[in-house]
Amino acid sequence: MNDKGFSKYAIRDLDFQLTKASSFGIITRSPSMAMFIIYGLCILGGLLMIIPVYLSEPPGIKNNGIYKNPMKNRGWLGILTGSFLILFYIFLYFYPEHMTQWVIMVDPLSYFLNGDQAGRFFLYGFLYTLCVLVMGIRMILKYRHSRYHLIRTFSVMFFQLAFAFLIPEFLVRLNQPFFDFKNIWPLDYDFFFDSEIIKLVQSGSIGLFMLFWGILLAIIVVPLFTYLYGKRWYCSWVCGCGGLAETLGDPYRQLSDKSLKAWKIERWMVHGVLAFSVIMTIGVIYTYFTGSGNLLGINTYSLREIYGVWIGAGFAGVVGTGFYPLMGNRVWCRFGCPLAAYLGLIQRFKSRFRITTNGGQCISCGNCSTYCEMGIDVRWYAQRGQNIVRSSCVGCGVCASVCPRGVLKLENGSLKNRIPDPIEIGKNGLTLNS
Repeated sequence: MNDKGFSKYAIRDLDFQLTKASSFGIITRSPSMAMFIIYGLCILGGLLMIIPVYLSEPPGIKNNGIYKNPMKNRGWLGILTGSFLILFYIFLYFYPEHMTQWVIMVDPLSYFLNGDQAGRFFLYGFLYTLCVLVMGIRMILKYRHSRYHLIRTFSVMFFQLAFAFLIPEFLVRLNQPFFDFKNIWPLDYDFFFDSEIIKLVQSGSIGLFMLFWGILLAIIVVPLFTYLYGKRWYCSWVCGCGGLAETLGDPYRQLSDKSLKAWKIERWMVHGVLAFSVIMTIGVIYTYFTGSGNLLGINTYSLREIYGVWIGAGFAGVVGTGFYPLMGNRVWCRFGCPLAAYLGLIQRFKSRFRITTNGGQCISCGNCSTYCEMGIDVRWYAQRGQNIVRSSCVGCGVCASVCPRGVLKLENGSLKNRIPDPIEIGKNGLTLNS
């Protein structure tokens, strides 16, 4: 808050609005035509690159020079792509006034959907959805031999388009709160913010339903569905972050680090973020009911600001997506997502889901480990015939798809037939092969 009584966020938004209002030029005069030409040509170009290539090749992953490709193996093209994504997120979150022409182009679509001009996050939602849909077509063509991959790809495309983009915008048009019905706390970290709760409560019956729905998802639906199906029901079928990772990020899945060191860092980081989100949420709920911003000497407003800037924006956005070409497509899911950690704890200790293996058939080709986006050394389990029960596994099923011997199978079975994970519980002195 400055000496005039404005927060830095209000000043940032004001800078953006003033810059947008003072914009001029061809895009400002004809935003619909600009949107049609620029975004339309991008979509057309993407499809013209995707469809002929993947229809002319047999379905599935192919090891045809992938580690010599400058885009798919941390080469110069991948570094340029990652740099562009990182800069995009930095400007979107911290310097939106430099993206006003991008936003103006989607004004017509925003007026059509919600009855108001577009903002920077409408642009973000539009581009996010566009990436999932276009690259989802690539996934459908690439994995057209697998019913499982087709269904889950259609699922993430549907949930992103309908629940994350269209329905929230239609709600705004109907003078209701913007609400993503598939976003779950603690991934939806500001769900319990006092401002959000007040907004929902003041919106009447539909706002109270949204509040009840969000609480129901977090405390009932997540444990139940994860028990039945593992964390794949959300991470690989519903989640927007997972949807982007599975579509836009699929070309980079082989870049995930499978080393023991990476796994140890992952455990501490992702569960640390979960713990931070729980502490922050306790603080904001305390502030909502008491009106005090101080809990045990901790400023609850500072907690939420730190989380929002460094984790919600910096980690989930700048690093989570920008590092696709550098560290693989599930950087955020592996190292930062608090909901993935929550789901993973349930999956690890109380879920019917696991990937079963037939060790006698494994030829140790390593395809499964190479293409595991979550950095799991799947071959280590397959060689020993051990079920894969890892809290990080999102059940994408690619390891089973690339296995030439049919060693791996995704199952939801009885807990009593579950084989413990010696890596995590430290039995028999076994260690992870890196």
